[in-house]
Parts: sequence; C-alpha cells; structure tokens
Amino acid sequence: MSTSLNIPPPVAYRNRLTLRNKVARVLWTIASAILYRPSPLPFFWWRRFLLRCFGAQIGRKANPYPRCRIWAPWNLTMMAYSCLADDVDCYSVAKITIGEFATVSQQAMLCSASHDYNDPQFTLLKRPIVIGSRAWVGARAFVGPGVNVGEGAVIGAASAVFRDVDAWSVVGGNPAVVIKRRAVKCKG
Repeated sequence: MSTSLNIPPPVAYRNRLTLRNKVARVLWTIASAILYRPSPLPFFWWRRFLLRCFGAQIGRKANPYPRCRIWAPWNLTMMAYSCLADDVDCYSVAKITIGEFATVSQQAMLCSASHDYNDPQFTLLKRPIVIGSRAWVGARAFVGPGVNVGEGAVIGAASAVFRDVDAWSVVGGNPAVVIKRRAVKCKG
C-alpha cells in the first residue's frame, strides 16, 4: 500500500530525561514498592513523609492513598486536605498541583505528558496540570497535559478532559463538555 505523503523513515525514540531523573525514579519505584504501597490505609502521615523525602511538596493533612501511583514525587504538590485516592495514576512527568480540599477519585489519571505525533522521533511533550482547590475529579476520569481545573469544578466519572475547566462548573463526557454550574449549598 502506498501513500502520497512524503514521510521520512522511522527514527528510534530517544528518551530525553536526565540520568539523574532516571536514577531517582528507580529509587522511588523501590521505595514505593517496599515502603509506600504496603503501608496501612490510615498511615497518611507516613506516606506524606515518604513523598516529602522524594521532593514532593505535601500540605498538612493531605491524603495520598497507598494504592495511588505517583511517577515522580518531586513533580507533585498536594495542598492541605487534598486527596489522591486508591488506583489514581499520577503521571507527573511535568508538575501536578492538587489544590486545598481537592479530591482525585479512584482510577482517575492525571497525565502531564504526551508525545508529538507529528515528529518522527515522537518527542516527549511535558505540560503541568493544576487541580484547583475544592475541585473534584471523578472516578476513572482522564485529565490531559496542560489542563487547569478551576476552583470548585467537578469532572464527571469516566470523562476525558483536554481543555481547561472553568471554576465551579460541572463537566462530563469524552471529550468533556460543560453540563451545568455547580451550586454549593451552605448549611447553617
């Protein structure tokens, strides 16, 4: 099968991450497997300590669950009372920031990197993710590179988000679209 496109021959992928990054990830993988993931559920203090030892910025009472997977802790910031639930995949090639009281639910993926599919070398593209304070990323949702989720926003379960989400909005679907505004009811 021939095409009319003038496509150059394939070029081997070249990992552009530093040796220091690769060594740190090996050490983190070992520490995570031995010390982080087997820790008892209520030992949030212990997991906060381990993440800080690997360069993460972890706020008071942040809740990293034992089964969440964090690719590079030095690129993670969790503000006070934020949560990364079990089975969250935090692919922190670039910085990922979780705001105060924000929750990332089970099996969600925060993906801060991709590849340039127009480049024959498939160059790695890194873009930070920010989850605003009081935001909620629903179960099995995907948040792509460079996305900013506004304060109080809600990303519906199993949604795929590739663009910024406005504060206090509710989005859902693939690709995610605005469903409605979030109305918080105060008790008292």
